[in-house]
Amino acid sequence: MKLFGLIGYPLSHSFSKRYFTEKFEREGLFDMFYELFPLENIQEFPGLILDKGSILKGLNVTIPYKQLIIPYLDELHETAKAVQAVNTILISEGRLLGFNTDVIGFEKTLESCLNIAEFKGKALVLGTGGASKAVQYVLKKRNIPFNLVSRTPDELSLTYEEITSTAIADFPLIINTTPLGMSPAVDTCPELPYEGIGAGHILIDLVYNPEMTLFMRKGEERGARVINGLGMLYEQAEAAWEIWSASF
Repeated sequence: MKLFGLIGYPLSHSFSKRYFTEKFEREGLFDMFYELFPLENIQEFPGLILDKGSILKGLNVTIPYKQLIIPYLDELHETAKAVQAVNTILISEGRLLGFNTDVIGFEKTLESCLNIAEFKGKALVLGTGGASKAVQYVLKKRNIPFNLVSRTPDELSLTYEEITSTAIADFPLIINTTPLGMSPAVDTCPELPYEGIGAGHILIDLVYNPEMTLFMRKGEERGARVINGLGMLYEQAEAAWEIWSASF
């Protein structure tokens, strides 16, 4: 028996168990199982590893632990080290190895909606957490300048109050990396001057449940192109599976 799972809190929004359970059934992998492990505190993580012992082969990591998990790992893959966020863990020979497949997922999403070679504008990245780190990594790799937006003012980020309807025109690419709008809080969205968004904008929301978030709907009403996080989700999940299955 090989066990895989997802850690985070809460996990009511997760698609991972259904995705991997259906994948295992479809591919005839009847000795493999996927479970949800909601941890109210990251300090519960060592107990989970101890409890599941040798059958636990891999984990996905979601909000709010993509950065907090790092001290509990034995080694980071080079991308995870550069991003300083982990969303996939390989458990092999008693060692915990951290990877970041969000980078793969977001890069493929970006390629699907943007002619990167011809893009001349700046990006606005909403949020500064673990998912934001992966987005920033890809934008730097693709030489797309960006500004961060955070609820907490600091020298590296803009505040939402600083984004005016005039200023937002300078950012034709807007990426929401926060959980705002995620089910069940579907009536929430980043506090932006949506009246400044137009047909020249592309809005990418890493949230995938619901498929049309309030952030996306507000952008679409102004003529913007909108993309949700489902494509990224599938890509990062398959990349995680490649990491796990290569160890068997």
